[in-house]
Amino acid sequence: MKKTDLEKLKGTKISGNMKLSSIPDRFGKDAANLPDKREQRKRDQEAGLVPFAVKLHGDLIKQIHTLADKEQKSLNDVTADLLTKALAKK
Repeated sequence: MKKTDLEKLKGTKISGNMKLSSIPDRFGKDAANLPDKREQRKRDQEAGLVPFAVKLHGDLIKQIHTLADKEQKSLNDVTADLLTKALAKK
């Protein structure tokens, strides 16, 4: 190989390494290790979870967020608990 070809190869290696280390730190150190959406969807289906989108008033959402913080649970868990309790009363 010519010297210029070797230098180009070094340059591509360096730029390749820079791309791998460019994951922003704001997402946490293990952000690169998260499963992709397809794997997450498969896990949710195996657990029997179904996506359910709803539009609610902002004040109601704030109350749910507050409750989730107080109980230190995820929003999914708190919402499921609230729905289960409400449906059990009917």
